[in-house]
Order: sequence, then structure tokens, then C-alpha cells
Amino acid sequence: MATNQGPILSYVLSLVGGLIILIASIVNLVWFGSGAPNFGGFGGYMSGMMDGYHNFMGSYGSSYGFFAGISILSLICGIIVIVGAVMLRAQPREHMIWATLIIVFSAVSFVGMGGFFIGAILGIIGGAFALSFKQTIP
Repeated sequence: MATNQGPILSYVLSLVGGLIILIASIVNLVWFGSGAPNFGGFGGYMSGMMDGYHNFMGSYGSSYGFFAGISILSLICGIIVIVGAVMLRAQPREHMIWATLIIVFSAVSFVGMGGFFIGAILGIIGGAFALSFKQTIP
């Protein structure tokens, strides 16, 4: 006898998307929070007029604090997507609420690149599957 497991595919896609968003935002937060140069290569092999701290606009066009703030926003979005996915699995009867939460915060995470865009896309797809889920009444 099979029991109703709820929207499992939605749960998996949303959880993986949220984890990708979370990990990418932590990496970005560490990178930009440490004051490392954001343009001009990673190892100094790309030297020239636009290298490191002396890129095209200096640090005016790309403030490290601004990128760190966007990374914090993306970190919060990743946490909320993960919580929404877990609650989607724990309480499948409220799948509309959790799916809406997953879709909204996956879309907001695009501001911080959304886990290299893959995490945000997976979260949106998982949320869309959860919205289309039809609850069977036992």
C-alpha cells in the first residue's frame, strides 16, 4: 500500500537549488568580504591598466561592501528556499504557501547571481512543480 509522499520532486529540486544558492553566496561573501579584487584575474597573471585594484573605474564602479551586501541578501534567500523546501516535505497540505515562498525567494536570489543562476532556476522549477501538485484526499 503506497502512501501519499507529497511533492517529492519539488522538494528535491527546491532543496538542491537552495543549497546551491547558499553555497555560492557563502563563497561570494567570503571573497568580497575579505577585500579580494573582484576583477582582473585571480592570480595577478592578467596585469595591465585594468588589473586588480586599479581597474577601469578604480573601486568606484564596484564597491566591495556593495557586493558583500548582495551576497548577504543571496545568503538569506538561500536559507529561506531551504526552509521552504523542508517545510514543503514536512507539511505537504500547505504546498501553495511553501511553493510561493520558494519561487519568490529564488527569483530574488537572481540579484546575487542565484547560485550561478542554476540554483535559482532549480528553485523556481521546484516551486512551480509544487504549485501544480494535486493533493489526494485519503
